[in-house]
Amino acid sequence: MKIVVLVKEVPDTYGDRKLNLETGLADRAASDTVLDEIGERALEVALSYADGHADTEVVVLSMSPEAAAATVRKGLAMGASSAVQLVDEALVGADLGLTAEALAGALQHIGYDLVIAGNESTDGSGGVLPAMIAELLDVPNATSLNSVEIAEGEVRGERASDHGTMQVTATLPAVISITERLPDARFPNFKGIMAAKKKPFETLSLAEVGVDAETTEASRSIMISLAEKPPRTAGTKIVDEGDAGERLAEYLVQNRLA
Repeated sequence: MKIVVLVKEVPDTYGDRKLNLETGLADRAASDTVLDEIGERALEVALSYADGHADTEVVVLSMSPEAAAATVRKGLAMGASSAVQLVDEALVGADLGLTAEALAGALQHIGYDLVIAGNESTDGSGGVLPAMIAELLDVPNATSLNSVEIAEGEVRGERASDHGTMQVTATLPAVISITERLPDARFPNFKGIMAAKKKPFETLSLAEVGVDAETTEASRSIMISLAEKPPRTAGTKIVDEGDAGERLAEYLVQNRLA
């Protein structure tokens, strides 16, 4: 079985996150970058299955700048068989639609039985990319799974709904996304880090995956304005002098909170 895991380099959750006010793009120099935690959990699902099935190939796939290669390589150190990085200048500023098209093209190029992704990244938080990719590939899609069981020819899992939980099954090939309910990812050990240097690492362009860069716009969404979030100001402090209730009620009314 060939399992492809979608991973992404993102700004460190605990670091500063800023937008370039001229381009509207994330300022990658504002903080350290890391492999997204939800992507690591998705990789752990694949590696856990591979631990018990020797004929399983686990590939990490990332659409990212060339400079992100070291971050993507962490997936190899964790235990993935190989890595594929989609790099192209035409993808700078890509929105979700273009990202889905590019990744779908890459998946068709490298082949897959099962694609595993996180439910949403910690930077863009779009939450729709796995479903968009499945639609483009015309394969079943099971989203936001709290548990995953991979079997011969199908994948099963539990999905929460507003009124309970659902047990869902999809025949392979398929695309699934997982939530933070899945186990934490394993840490790369020294042996894995050394082995990662010798594992296959392929870099692809849009042309190589069948997406026409000549007619591709960097973003199909139009940004009409951009402004930096104003600094937080001190809130209103109400000291009880016998009329705190009335003053609080007035404050709520004035700010349309009541």
